[in-house]
Amino acid sequence: MIGLLSYLHFLALFYATLIIKTMDQPNIYQKNPIAVEVEAGKKYAWCACGHSQKQPFCDGAHKTCSDIRPVVTTFEEAKTLWFCGCKHTKNEIGLCDGSHKTL
Repeated sequence: MIGLLSYLHFLALFYATLIIKTMDQPNIYQKNPIAVEVEAGKKYAWCACGHSQKQPFCDGAHKTCSDIRPVVTTFEEAKTLWFCGCKHTKNEIGLCDGSHKTL
């Protein structure tokens, strides 16, 4: 009986750790950047959790699967930008910094 309780305790801790890791770590959507033609003055919300179906932008999926929130920004001019697809960028607005090369 004690062996069974120890095993059940182990399983509970194991699954709790998995859930916490999933909520703290972004899902790798893809291991290369995503090119986007941004418009001047338009607000963009970059998906930082990796669960959005509208990559590279947020569709609200983080509300049910992650504590990671989107990064919202507006650009002053229209241009092509390369957004991070792996969700591990250190860039403060979600642009690719090459982090996917080390995953």
